[in-house]
Amino acid sequence: MDLDKANAALNNPVRRKILDWLKDRSNFPPALAEHADLEGMCVAYIQEKACLSQSTISNYMGLLKQAGLVISERHGQFTFYRRDEDAIRAFLSAVEKELLKP
Repeated sequence: MDLDKANAALNNPVRRKILDWLKDRSNFPPALAEHADLEGMCVAYIQEKACLSQSTISNYMGLLKQAGLVISERHGQFTFYRRDEDAIRAFLSAVEKELLKP
């Protein structure tokens, strides 16, 4: 886990909010029938909820992915994102180790 990349990705309130939204699928509209069994959320739904342009959301999701905080999967023309819970825990542990423990 690159703490600097993760910190940079989290240094934006919308990106932090996206991570929060991704904790619970009910924060978004219901999935299309053909996507009902997929994990994560379609980038179009994230864009709609954030009220930002597609290019901005794509950039934000790319930063979160590079930081290792989300996982993306391509399904046809759609990209789905989900939180990487193990990586988030590792990040929090590394921050705790760096800042709190002697």
